[in-house]
Amino acid sequence: MLVFEILFGDIRPSLVLFRKEFRMTAAGAALSTPIAGVTPAQTRETTVMTVWPSISMYGIGRILGQLFEIRWPDVYIFRLGHLFALASIPVALGLYFLRVLPFVGQRYTLTNRRVVVYRGLLIAEDKAVDLDGFDAIDVVVQPGQAWYDAGDLVFKQKNIEKFRLDAVSYPEAFRATCLKAHAALKGVKAAAKR
Repeated sequence: MLVFEILFGDIRPSLVLFRKEFRMTAAGAALSTPIAGVTPAQTRETTVMTVWPSISMYGIGRILGQLFEIRWPDVYIFRLGHLFALASIPVALGLYFLRVLPFVGQRYTLTNRRVVVYRGLLIAEDKAVDLDGFDAIDVVVQPGQAWYDAGDLVFKQKNIEKFRLDAVSYPEAFRATCLKAHAALKGVKAAAKR
């Protein structure tokens, strides 16, 4: 199975979608879209990807990240940064659970229309930017975020910052997905104008 996934990717989500679409058509219901799993932005808003921020969104988390990066003395695995990491496990766990608490935690969601910051258990929208509200995304890695493989995503339009996501885990992957969704929306709008 692993070799199959490496060669062809994980097809389980598409199989689930196929089964749902097949059941819908077998029951006599009309398909809402010609391609299974694809929803036009004009029809409804669908989630493309959701990420949680890293603990480096907090100042203490960035300080811990700077301490963890200390490589002195660099003898095998014995480093001062590793000792700091062991000593700060309770603080790091507290920060981890603070970022996902039901009423405090936040998540970043990319939909087929916009990028949204949701907060809390009831998924209240905090702020958002439309996919056509920016033309570039920069990744800014603050001191202490590199250890967590995190960074801030800065959404810009004509070199003016319009929106910022703090401490996104694996920011390059989320940036690439946002840019692909942005390009797809622009392409569909351009095709619709013709």
